[in-house]
Amino acid sequence: MEEITAFRIDIPQEDLDDLRARLRRTRWARRLPGGWNRGVPVAYLKELAEYWADGFDWRAQEARLNAFPQFTTDIDGQAIHFLHVRSPEPRALPLVITHSWPSSVAEFIDVIGPLTDPRAHGLDPDIAFHVVAPSLPGFAFSPFPEPADERPWSIERVARTWAELMRRLGYERYGAHGNDAGALVTPQLAALDGEHVVGSLITAGLGIPTGDPAQLEGLGEKETAELEELTSWMSGGSGYGPYLAARPQTLAHGFADSPVAQLAYLVERFKEFDGWGSGAEPIDRDLVLTNAALYWLTDTGGSSSWTYYEGAAGLPINQSAVPTGVTHGGPALLRRIAERDNDIVYWGDAQSPSHMVAMAVPDSLVAGIRAFFRMIR
Repeated sequence: MEEITAFRIDIPQEDLDDLRARLRRTRWARRLPGGWNRGVPVAYLKELAEYWADGFDWRAQEARLNAFPQFTTDIDGQAIHFLHVRSPEPRALPLVITHSWPSSVAEFIDVIGPLTDPRAHGLDPDIAFHVVAPSLPGFAFSPFPEPADERPWSIERVARTWAELMRRLGYERYGAHGNDAGALVTPQLAALDGEHVVGSLITAGLGIPTGDPAQLEGLGEKETAELEELTSWMSGGSGYGPYLAARPQTLAHGFADSPVAQLAYLVERFKEFDGWGSGAEPIDRDLVLTNAALYWLTDTGGSSSWTYYEGAAGLPINQSAVPTGVTHGGPALLRRIAERDNDIVYWGDAQSPSHMVAMAVPDSLVAGIRAFFRMIR
């Protein structure tokens, strides 16, 4: 039951041909009045879909992913796919990194090299990592079994799965990092496996107001106004969360049948988080389409939404079992709030034009990861 099997991505050509055929015969929606505030504009999506059909090279992206050693193993009845890239540096620290929603391990394609082999990237080799990057259950090459397991995939269950994965790999001391959904898993992993986790590093999410009056204690009028503004910004958007929590199967039919429906949904998430369509876009479109292709080719658009329909979506938990760092933490006010319930030893002030930090500013993220774990290793 603890067998670890080598894995290589090899999408059948007929699946790629089917994808192109579906893209080319898309029945396009009529354009509604308004722009991005009505959803993804027809012209924008049509241009992106045409490039996906006739310009995007999946095999090249597949080769980029296959350059990293990949494996699968079964944990708690679930197949777990993961990248496992060992560093040539003798003092490297094992590091499990957890991707975002709606993303995939392709999110880390530009950070794994500098983390594992800093010498080859002109960085100080004294701080390096053996990187383990799992695909979250229900995502890409960690598909749910058929029929799906009826037990909820809570964040705690994922964290226990990651702890078991690191145990199977023989790592008794390791760090953890995550973004978005990964930022939920990472502190939960630290809380559950503090005996082995040396530090919990996330990109953001700590100190954000949750409605708890205690968070406002000791704050001045200006600071309270800043929090209210931030809360207002976070509560805006399309309202996709409540629908995913209530009716995920309905959306899953469209994701499974139409690559354009899947693409539109993913792009809207990126737009809503990141200002997509407003000018210079923060993430290369080949990387956007690599992510979309992984969702489409593995039919995991519906199952990857479990963080909402299982009630796991939200903010990272507070934990003091191990030191905590935040790479793109935002205002110092958020740090003050976060420090009440976390052992904050690092609070980066870096900025990212995208919520998908590893995709948009990989060098910035690498710098934050290296800085935090240099402090605590």
